[in-house]
Amino acid sequence: MTWWAVVRFLHVLGAALWVGGQLTVSLVVLPPARRLLDAERRGQVLSAVGRRFGLLTVAVFLPLQLATGVAIAWHKGVTWAMLAEPGYGRILAAKLLLFCAVMAMAGAHGWAGGAGRPLLARSMAIASLVGSLGVVLLAAALPAT
Repeated sequence: MTWWAVVRFLHVLGAALWVGGQLTVSLVVLPPARRLLDAERRGQVLSAVGRRFGLLTVAVFLPLQLATGVAIAWHKGVTWAMLAEPGYGRILAAKLLLFCAVMAMAGAHGWAGGAGRPLLARSMAIASLVGSLGVVLLAAALPAT
């Protein structure tokens, strides 16, 4: 096992935790919370879950993804010009752009939730989750180099 295998593992692990966390909250936590808790208690629980997930995102997931992603790109010799080239470069560029959009939507979700705009918060949460799945799909589509 090489150092770069560990870096790639950490990158994949961070993505799995981020997307897996979104799926867990959406598919496992939300349905019973809606069914079993009154509106006030549900709001408290989901707000606490959102704050904790947001803190983990800012403190762990995002720095891990950025650091390992930059390291992997450097190791592979990726340049800015390569992002316009067919194949690996364009897929990586699409992944990076979608990742930025997902982070913006996740931030908008947090803001909207705190600002008492539940419809916007929900639409941003759904868009962020779908976008995150798209990032994983693009990562899987990257040709081996």
